[in-house]
Amino acid sequence: MNRGILSEIASSLKRNKLRTFLTGFAIAWGIFMLILLLAAGNGLKNGVMNNFKGQAINSVALYSGMTSLPYKGYSVNRHIAMNEKDLDLLEHRIPEVGEVYPTFSIWDQIISSGKKSTTTSLKAVKDGIENVESVTLLAGRLINERDNNEDRKSLVLCQYDAVALFGDRDPIGKEVAVNGLVYKVVGVYKSEENWQNCSYIPYNTGMKIYNPSNELNNIVFTIDGLTDKTSNRDFMEKLRGRLSVIHDYHPDDENAIYIWNRLQQYLDVLGIFEAIGVFIWIIGLGTLIAGIVGVSNIMLITVKERTKEFGIRKALGAPPRSILSMVIWESLIITSVFGYIGMVMGIGVTETINYFMEKNKMATAASNEMSPDIFLNPTVDLRIVLSALVVLVLAGVLAGYFPAKKAIKIKPVEALRYE
Repeated sequence: MNRGILSEIASSLKRNKLRTFLTGFAIAWGIFMLILLLAAGNGLKNGVMNNFKGQAINSVALYSGMTSLPYKGYSVNRHIAMNEKDLDLLEHRIPEVGEVYPTFSIWDQIISSGKKSTTTSLKAVKDGIENVESVTLLAGRLINERDNNEDRKSLVLCQYDAVALFGDRDPIGKEVAVNGLVYKVVGVYKSEENWQNCSYIPYNTGMKIYNPSNELNNIVFTIDGLTDKTSNRDFMEKLRGRLSVIHDYHPDDENAIYIWNRLQQYLDVLGIFEAIGVFIWIIGLGTLIAGIVGVSNIMLITVKERTKEFGIRKALGAPPRSILSMVIWESLIITSVFGYIGMVMGIGVTETINYFMEKNKMATAASNEMSPDIFLNPTVDLRIVLSALVVLVLAGVLAGYFPAKKAIKIKPVEALRYE
């Protein structure tokens, strides 16, 4: 493009400032809204999916409950406690089950160190519990195989209890009293799950001291080979049926033993966000198409208004290619400049939002407060943004090319009479 064409384009844009602005605004707004919509969808998805971080997606948890349906003469509200029979079922009789982690919780225990004390809960666990629960080790270690084999009184404090008892001091190796029993602190952990505030002890130790009846209130296990909702649903039906036989309650009673299927939850969330993603793309592309239609209409009007000018240029000896080139370059400049402005504004807004959200998250973490993530990292893949910008620019070029090509085919004499 030479200086002459550039000068003519600048002159044309100056003569039609309002029309140029409205055209450019439609382009910039289309890109801007597409970025915001995609960023909002990504932020919501990232926030919810982040809550699965550190967890075994393919895990299932069983919790003892109360019956809600009468069965074989039994009334409702009968307590169902899991035991060794449930472990045998999971470990040997259901092939889809992988690793099994039985646990037992001891509630409302007074834990003290020196003059400081707090109320906590103990959770008797086997080694490897971090494979199925959201555990972030902050200091020391977790419960291991030797702790269980040797019935050690080892204790892994949760972060809250560690701060309450020791403040800024290192608790590793210190002794604490739990309702009069002395435990040695071997680690400190932080749970990603907001509701969890308990300290870990070895499973064998906890069962011998606190649970001579060997009743279990929680069993967590992994499942293998289930990748879709259908196979997962079939597995759940089989599991409920087997458990109801062991404990003699109604097979349809979901309250007798509550089953929390994390994989099912994960698949449901994925399905929801797939639908949200499609909806956002439809709205975003609709906005972008509206911008393209606006550009097309404006360029059609522009070419129509300049048909007489094209006729004069042809009469003066200007080749049709130069006229066509001028229109295309004008369209290219408008779509590129305003499209870039919309892209920069969209990225700027999303990055600003992300900056303040990260800053707020750091402040929350520093205050030892925990809350589930709902919205996180609302940004967009730059490749998608650039692709949308290229599509918009190409649409703008084609919107100028076809009416201009039609206009320059008109004979100069007819073009001069064109109104």
